[in-house]
Amino acid sequence: MGQISSVDLDSGKGLLGNYDPGRIYCELLGGSDRSTLKFPDLWRILSDLDIEELRARATDATSELLDLGITFTVYTDRDAIDRILPFDIIPRVIPADEWRTINSGVVQRVKALNLFLHDIYHDAKILKDGVVPEDLVRSNVNYRTEMRGYEPPCGTYVHIAGVDLIRDRSGQFLVLEDNARTPSGVSYVLENRNLMQRAFPDLLEGVAVRPVSDYGARLHDKLCEVAPPGAGLDPQIALLSPGIYNSAYFEHIFLARQMGVPLVEGRDLIVENDRVFMKTIAGLQRVDVLYRRLDDAFLDPECFNPNSMLGVPGLMRAARAGHVALANAVGNGVADDKAVYAYMPRIIEYYLSERPILQNVQTHICREADALAYTLDNLDKLVVKPVGESGGYGIMVGPKSTASEREECAALLKANPSNFISQPMIELSVSPTLTERGVVPCHVDLRPFAVTGKETWVLPGGLTRVAMKPGSIIVNSSQGGGTKDTWVLEADAR
Repeated sequence: MGQISSVDLDSGKGLLGNYDPGRIYCELLGGSDRSTLKFPDLWRILSDLDIEELRARATDATSELLDLGITFTVYTDRDAIDRILPFDIIPRVIPADEWRTINSGVVQRVKALNLFLHDIYHDAKILKDGVVPEDLVRSNVNYRTEMRGYEPPCGTYVHIAGVDLIRDRSGQFLVLEDNARTPSGVSYVLENRNLMQRAFPDLLEGVAVRPVSDYGARLHDKLCEVAPPGAGLDPQIALLSPGIYNSAYFEHIFLARQMGVPLVEGRDLIVENDRVFMKTIAGLQRVDVLYRRLDDAFLDPECFNPNSMLGVPGLMRAARAGHVALANAVGNGVADDKAVYAYMPRIIEYYLSERPILQNVQTHICREADALAYTLDNLDKLVVKPVGESGGYGIMVGPKSTASEREECAALLKANPSNFISQPMIELSVSPTLTERGVVPCHVDLRPFAVTGKETWVLPGGLTRVAMKPGSIIVNSSQGGGTKDTWVLEADAR
């Protein structure tokens, strides 16, 4: 799939005959100067396809999603709670050299996040030195005093990270946000590859694409590395789920199977003598590592929400006593707060004495007077985000907003400026996507997944999310987004 100097893009024929991303960076074609193609072989294969054939393959893939029960939950839709995550059959391809930059940047970022979390729960030097405002951390709703002085195995707080990347018009990758609590979506990465291999095997022929199938084994090994010292050579790992009504329950089942570990709920666990045990038909079985997909607030009713029926009383006592490792650690929400995100370049330089490999999107922190004034004066040009929300909720996209939406946003900003950040609207890169209108350019992002024990490993590719709605830049599944298979090529293009 190497670059060549001349490919006819203007033939007006075939599946891609009318495909036109304009001046936006295209994951298949590259930048606006299209005298060279990034992936000419893929272009030719796709161009030769009949659209009805492509739709038939896409229908088969959708049917398989239904058969496998690969769904997510939308709590705000009373008519259709369980949905299939739309899967686009045209892959997104990442060259080997680009992936090396992404991989290095994600590893650097995760390392800095772990050092930051250890610091703020111990000596807090970064706060004393004024690099990050102390009140931004101490008053953060996700800051957990229960974690002060706690020493996690290997110094790892962020065992599983999802770093959301976008690509701007120039082709540069930028970090949009960090996900260091309970990042979801990796099951779709693995299942998307399985779907492509079955629905579109001829497209993969002769293409050296890095595999993703070993994620479960890698995750299991990394969790073993952070087991308490007394766990022995074969630590018992379990995945703690809120249960069947959680939006990511399919993923919980999937990952437990991939790792070969039990899937448990809070009612399946008990803490005795500051040790965690799993109830089995053969009696109590000790648990050494708990991969928890449960928010802090519901994790331990002794420490957090006393009314939680989902957690395990005494779990924090067991963790602090060093008898169980929690992945991800409690209190990580400070690190992926959208206001703290704005300080990540400084955090990386402070702890690692390195320049960030992956840059942030320019961010205005509305708790600061100048940033608030600038945001209010430029609401029609900015994207305004609440710092504590996820899933694409609460976002106001200025250039696509109405006057009444901007007025409502301004009122919220003035009432609680600390709850918001603003960013310029980046023209996310696009990728050819099969829709009811044919193959059209749709905006995409990328969530690489990193797992950390003693060291960090990054899954090659990650989750490519697609804004399926016409003109939308919001890729979240809860807002109508879909996914693509993400191919990382084994070798550099020639």
